[in-house]
Amino acid sequence: MIIGALQPGNAPASVLPTAAAAAAELTTVEASDLALVKGSPRVTVRFTADDAEQAVGIGRRVIEATRTVADPVSSVVTERVQGSWVAIR
Repeated sequence: MIIGALQPGNAPASVLPTAAAAAAELTTVEASDLALVKGSPRVTVRFTADDAEQAVGIGRRVIEATRTVADPVSSVVTERVQGSWVAIR
């Protein structure tokens, strides 16, 4: 997710834990990261899912939870296919 403005009263440090915790409610979180990409903060939460449908549902939950602390400007759910990350929605 590319992150925009914070919701009032929320610290920047709250975004990544909020996103990762939302995924952890539903599945195993393998990794989470916050990076600056082309000047914009990007949150990545890598998690396990049985199939694309489940992954998209978990991704939606992560976005909903993130909206409580910040504005997700854009997002994509990807899967690993033969060594590359490919969008599934």
